[in-house]
Amino acid sequence: MLTLHELKKTANQKSKMKRVGRGVGSGKGKTCGRGTKGAKARSGYKRRHGQEGGQRPVFKKVPIRGFTRGAFKVETFSINLGMISEKFKDGEIVCKESLIQKSLISKKSSAKIRILGHGELTVKVNFSAHHFSKTAEEKILKAECKVERLL
Repeated sequence: MLTLHELKKTANQKSKMKRVGRGVGSGKGKTCGRGTKGAKARSGYKRRHGQEGGQRPVFKKVPIRGFTRGAFKVETFSINLGMISEKFKDGEIVCKESLIQKSLISKKSSAKIRILGHGELTVKVNFSAHHFSKTAEEKILKAECKVERLL
C-alpha cells in the first residue's frame, strides 16, 4: 500500500538548485562559478547595454531621424453585431453620433468605426461606418440592412 511519505510530485518537477559557495567539495566553492575578479564577479552586477568603457555610446552619437510610430496611427473603434442587436432598435442608424448617444464611444473619440461580425444581427438597422469585416458584411446583407461606407 502507498503511504504519504512515498508520494512524489510528478507535475512541474524542477531540477535541484545548485548551492554555490559552500566549500571546495561542492564543486562551486570559493568563487561560486563567477571566475576571478572583474565586474561580473562582483555582487549586484547587471549587464548594461551601451557601455563602451568611458566613451560616448554609438546610439547616443547617431542623430535621431525619421518618424515616431504614433505619427500616422489611425485609431479605430470596433463594435460587434451582437452589441448592435442589444443596443439598437429597428429602423435606427448605426453611426458615430448614435454610438456616442448610446455611450458606446466617448465624446472626444476621433476614432474610425469598424463593424465586426461576432454575434447575430436581429434588428434591421442602417449602417454608416468606415470599415466592415467580411463576416459582418455577409450578415448585414443577409438581414437586408443598408450599408454606407465612410472615408
